[in-house]
Amino acid sequence: MTLQVNAALRFPGFVLDVNATLPTQGVTAIFGRSGCGKTSLLRIIAGIERCANAEVRFADQIWQSGRRFVPLERRRIGLVFQEASLLPHLGVHENLLYGYQRTPKQLRRLEPGEAIEQLGLAPLLQRQIHQLSGGERQRIALGRALLSSPQLLLLDEPLSALDASSKRDILPYIERLASHSDVPVIYVSHAASEIERLADQVVFMRDGHIDAVESLQQALARPDSPLFSDDGPATVLHGQLKPADHTGLAHFQTGSLTLRLPQVPGPTTSVRLRIKARDVSLALDPPQRISILNHLPMRIQQIRPAIDGRVIIEGSLADGQTLLSEISHWSCQQLELRANSQVFALIKAVSLLD
Repeated sequence: MTLQVNAALRFPGFVLDVNATLPTQGVTAIFGRSGCGKTSLLRIIAGIERCANAEVRFADQIWQSGRRFVPLERRRIGLVFQEASLLPHLGVHENLLYGYQRTPKQLRRLEPGEAIEQLGLAPLLQRQIHQLSGGERQRIALGRALLSSPQLLLLDEPLSALDASSKRDILPYIERLASHSDVPVIYVSHAASEIERLADQVVFMRDGHIDAVESLQQALARPDSPLFSDDGPATVLHGQLKPADHTGLAHFQTGSLTLRLPQVPGPTTSVRLRIKARDVSLALDPPQRISILNHLPMRIQQIRPAIDGRVIIEGSLADGQTLLSEISHWSCQQLELRANSQVFALIKAVSLLD
């Protein structure tokens, strides 16, 4: 299932010109600086912006082509913007059910109780809209969008109007929504930290054009990736975080592999772990009697030149996930590293994406 968009839109001093096929598995992020055309593209997809001669196709449906134009209300799209746009004369529960009650019974795919549980809304149901914080409003907006049983969910910078504390509060709910719902999500943001934490694929936009469509791992592996500035390439691993044991260290489990982390409060949960390539050293033999706690066996897939006499080593872990290491070209030669070499990755530092 894909989303095809071919559109050109002119504004004073700006031209949006896109012709691309966007993936719709999991969360597809549209990333770029403010003013690059992200929101304009989203409005064309939604049918809010009617663009002459555009073509928009979702799965086997033609939303716009020639004279054919399917309006927003018939596209079965869930929308959440920077501001929650809730109805102030209705309470929280009534806002939540607004789309659900207007969705034909045969099209309903989610019941209110499920959305309430997924988004932790039970304590808010009896409140009025003016009694909610910014993060709580966005959770209600997400629930309302989900309960309209959309076939596509569009989130236009839903965290940009929130303070840092509210962002931290709502991100786990968006993560849960993305992992538990089978509704594809298009997520617009200019914040690299949100992309790393939520996205499966990334659409890079610049000056009204789409530069690249890549998986998150591909995007992070590029030395020139727009997702980082001076941090260099990085890996994002998916796994389960388990509470600390008698050692005082928490355990990050990915397949049969385990990484030890400083104690993290909270129960077992699915998380993403970020590892900078420059924080991964390589050894040919199993490391012994060293202070680095985390070392994993990996097989080298490819070696790519980087800058300043360095190389990027791309390796495959036992669970199939990719791990990157950045070392000097001299070290690579000394160790005689090549594709299919079996090595041990010594991971000096990690960070939870939170």
